[in-house]
Amino acid sequence: MTDPTMTIEVLDARVKRRGERRDFFRNITGGAAALTAGAAFFSGTAVNAQAVTVSDPDILNFALNLEYLEAQFYSYAATGLGLPNSQLTGTGTQGTVIGGRKVNFTDRLVAAYAKEIAQDEVAHVAFLRSALGSAAVASPSIDVGGSDPNGAFSSAARAAGLVGPGVAFDPYASDENFLLGAFIFEDVGVTAYKGAATLISNKTYLEAAAGLLAVEAYHASLVRTVLYGKGIATPSLRTSADAISRARDSLDGPATEDQGITGDSTTSNIVPLDSDGLAFSRTTGQVLNIVYLNKLAINKGGFFPNGVNGSINMSAAN
Repeated sequence: MTDPTMTIEVLDARVKRRGERRDFFRNITGGAAALTAGAAFFSGTAVNAQAVTVSDPDILNFALNLEYLEAQFYSYAATGLGLPNSQLTGTGTQGTVIGGRKVNFTDRLVAAYAKEIAQDEVAHVAFLRSALGSAAVASPSIDVGGSDPNGAFSSAARAAGLVGPGVAFDPYASDENFLLGAFIFEDVGVTAYKGAATLISNKTYLEAAAGLLAVEAYHASLVRTVLYGKGIATPSLRTSADAISRARDSLDGPATEDQGITGDSTTSNIVPLDSDGLAFSRTTGQVLNIVYLNKLAINKGGFFPNGVNGSINMSAAN
């Protein structure tokens, strides 16, 4: 469970805005029955093997799975505690959390950033669960461990070439490892929310989704900035971040859109943009490729050993 004082303070600070958006979401979703979108909505048709008609609650629940993952990782890293059980129940099979522990931060700024992001992610879980009501999915099994050489973080780091066979990558071992662990998630969250933007027609719904996207983008830029700054003195740190970017890019299809934090020899690449200065999008299938750590069309693996809960659960075949 998490720090009750931290959770109460976080929820109190956001209760007014969450309450306003919660009422709206309940009106448009009507619980589990909602206006449906086409098969291309957010899940994609060209690259996602799961081309099915999805509802607004389906999309929100897909986002909730990702927020469970981020909230557990950051909460453990910042406080040594995970989410309380009251924030984990719902439809589908409720799983367990594998691993997770407090980071012994040596940089006070990184510690402060970790706590801030943890608070935001805890609030995102509470917001989405409140918006969905009884339709909210339970938290699935999540692997955020650091000591297992076969665990999700170790597998992701091995795919990026950061560790060798049989070697564990522990995101809780140092400030730098924590930042690299966070880098695995943050850009993915931004591109996932961006993937839904063009297909949201209700302005109030769009405003709420844009709010979540904006927060994830703030988090991603913060992590990228600190990694780049620390990498000025330790170039291997920048090299590691860039390697994680390439690993993500290899998982989500043939397009080479993911970008590391290094620009040319004199510039950073804090904001990954296309030639028009815009962020790129991922479908749900592509997002699941990354968190499942697999290029195939599968329904479990990686950070979600038993898969995500809800109807959107299949990665793309790449």
